[in-house]
Amino acid sequence: MEIRERPAANSLNEAAALLGIPPAGIVKTLVVKRSDDTYLFALVPGDRAISWPKLRAVVGVNKLQLPDPARALAATGYERGTIVPVGSTTDWPVFADERIVGARIAMGAGAHGYSLFVGADDLIAAYGATVADISQEIS
Repeated sequence: MEIRERPAANSLNEAAALLGIPPAGIVKTLVVKRSDDTYLFALVPGDRAISWPKLRAVVGVNKLQLPDPARALAATGYERGTIVPVGSTTDWPVFADERIVGARIAMGAGAHGYSLFVGADDLIAAYGATVADISQEIS
């Protein structure tokens, strides 16, 4: 893993430009709430969005949602935009989109103005992540 300091970015596209990588090279870590008030992490390439039907099918539930910022912070210890499974206050299950396999990726690093670079395969192995098609094109 490598953590790089970078100027603050107002968007994923801006962060990608600052890092000199395409938006797909940044993986968004989204904390997702289940109906029983447990959570999971969804890792999705920056140029894509979560496919809720696909993610629900893989997780095996009928309802998932993004929590409000306060709940996301309470569930992970990180503010939105900085969320990452690494160092989370709780070891929630990780679901990784199949498109990140084999890539070196950038992602949030737990604080604004920093990016974490890691081999996706190493991250997947370290967290026992479920790899599946869980994303869709951004419309």
